[in-house]
Formats: sequence, structure tokens, C-alpha cells
Amino acid sequence: MQTRRLGKTGPTVSALGLGAMGMSDFYGPADEQESIFTVHAALEAGVTLIDTGDFYGMGHNEMLLRDALKGAKRENIVLSVKYGAQRGANGAFIGIATDPAATKTAIAYSLKRLGADYIDIYRPARVSPLVPIEDTIGAIADLVKEGYVRHIGLSEAGADTIRRAHAVHPIVDLQIEYAMITRTVERDILPNDEAGINRA
Repeated sequence: MQTRRLGKTGPTVSALGLGAMGMSDFYGPADEQESIFTVHAALEAGVTLIDTGDFYGMGHNEMLLRDALKGAKRENIVLSVKYGAQRGANGAFIGIATDPAATKTAIAYSLKRLGADYIDIYRPARVSPLVPIEDTIGAIADLVKEGYVRHIGLSEAGADTIRRAHAVHPIVDLQIEYAMITRTVERDILPNDEAGINRA
């Protein structure tokens, strides 16, 4: 398995990662045992990067990964966790909560569900229009100092937001939609010669 380093200060991870969302939510019923087998097969193939979100299956995905990763060497796994998406009892999305208190509460629950002492990459699932990104990243930076987070990432953020966030704490990666029909990321984020994002 080839590897890649995330940013200048991030971890080295497998070139292919495993997204666990569909094991708990959004794509119809999933077989839990089959999902656990899938995680094991990925690890055996050299995959080290596993991505989840605390809102995938309303916490189920994190608990599934806790069970799937029992016995695995923690130092060989890079857990990437998104947080902040708020859901109602019926599963509907009802907002984003990324203020400092919500951030520090969310990670406490994630650590408990994952059975982990730390999260390798922690990121807001979306940028809240109500909370300055500096406040959100500042709260995660506190968690880095306290040892609960190793690195900070972003999800679905624009170039200006990335720069503002990076000014508070190094941002090691960005999760963003990039496909044949969604190529706006090429204009402001991917160019090395203009945006300066990849050089941050």
C-alpha cells in the first residue's frame, strides 16, 4: 500500500482510506458483522486511515469501529472523526454545533464510543455560519494541547476559511467534494501558484 503525508505537519497514511459512513447510515441497511469483516480486510490490505463521524448512525458508527478495532495496534490506525452535525430523534439534520463548548462535549462522547484515548484527526463536519472558524479551531487546538487530538482537519470549507483556520492552528487536510461535475475546488483551493493553500 502506498502512503501519503497529510500536509506538512500531518500523519503519514495509506493512499487509500476507508470511509465507514455506509456501515451505519444513509445507504440503506448494513450488516454489522460484514462491516467488521470489511474493516479487518482493509487493515490487512494496509489501509491505515479510517474516517467516521459522530453523527453516522447517531453514534453507532463509532461503536462499530470500537468493536472492529479491538486487538488492532492503535499506533497503526489513523482515526479521522467529523463532528458538529446535529440530528433530531427522527434522524433529520437540524443544524451545526461547533462552538467551543459543543466541540469539547462532542469529543468526550466520541472518545467514549470509540474506546479511544485520542483522535488522530478531528474536524467540524461543516463550517457553521454562526461560529467564527477561529473559535472552532481554537477549541480543537486546546484539545491538541490536552492530548485528546493529534491533528486538525476541515470539511467542505472554502479557501478563505482554510487560511483563517490555519492561522490559528495547522490544518493537515481537507475533505471536500471533488468530482467531474463538482470542480469548483480547482479554482480557489487546488492551484499552488495562486491560492497558496497547498503551501500553508
